[in-house]
Amino acid sequence: MMAPEQVDAAGGIDGLVVHTGLFARTGLFTRTGYCLRLADPTMKSAAVAELLQDFRAGRWARDDAAPMADLRAPGRPPRPVLVPPKRLAKRGMGSREGRLAFMHAVAHIEFNAINLALDAVHRFRDMPDAYYADWLQVAAEEARHFTLVRGYLQSFGADYGDHPAHDGLWEMAVCTGSDVLERMALVPRVLEARGLDVTPGLIDRLKQAGDSEAAGMLAVIYEEEVGHVGIGTRWFRFLCSQRGLEPAQTCFALLARPFPHAPPGPVNLPAPP
Repeated sequence: MMAPEQVDAAGGIDGLVVHTGLFARTGLFTRTGYCLRLADPTMKSAAVAELLQDFRAGRWARDDAAPMADLRAPGRPPRPVLVPPKRLAKRGMGSREGRLAFMHAVAHIEFNAINLALDAVHRFRDMPDAYYADWLQVAAEEARHFTLVRGYLQSFGADYGDHPAHDGLWEMAVCTGSDVLERMALVPRVLEARGLDVTPGLIDRLKQAGDSEAAGMLAVIYEEEVGHVGIGTRWFRFLCSQRGLEPAQTCFALLARPFPHAPPGPVNLPAPP
């Protein structure tokens, strides 16, 4: 069995490509650590799908692998170039170039969401088995979303990495890396939920621009992201109950603290039917 240090940032071992089946007998936290370190999006997506399959088949066990020491360094390709949000150009959806830039941003969100879901498994120990089942499923669905959107980009001769992007989602992972309750409160229930607030309008704009393919992809992603926010809410409430905290007060207290890329209010909006 290969030691973690033998896996390079691109997922290679001694210059060879890792077949994820090599790790089928390793433990849950070791496997998620490998997946987090993989930089190639195709390899990461395939590894996550296999990890979920092995979990559902019962081929897993918790292990004592140490969490990644540097939360600031998940596996990611050298492109896109990461820049502050204010440096990102704003493009309308009236042109193909504008829609490709927008869908590239969606792909970047979904790629980061793979790492966020993996880290929710890998970093936080002593949670019930159902917690790990939920977040492995989320990781696999985010990988499928990424692959779907990347395929759209490639159909127009574009690809993930063509445009700069920002690192807001992962910066929130860093800020909440020491407490699973904070992670559940602020990532799925705030940042991802805010994405749900704006997605129906974005779908309408894509339809108005005549891009039914992109609109359909966003609709599929929207439906599954509703479930992801629900998973975050379920485990946030579980943790509040475990710690004797009132959920609403706890959430608003966390929102009162400064954190990067805080979404504007109002908050606590009901989801559309």
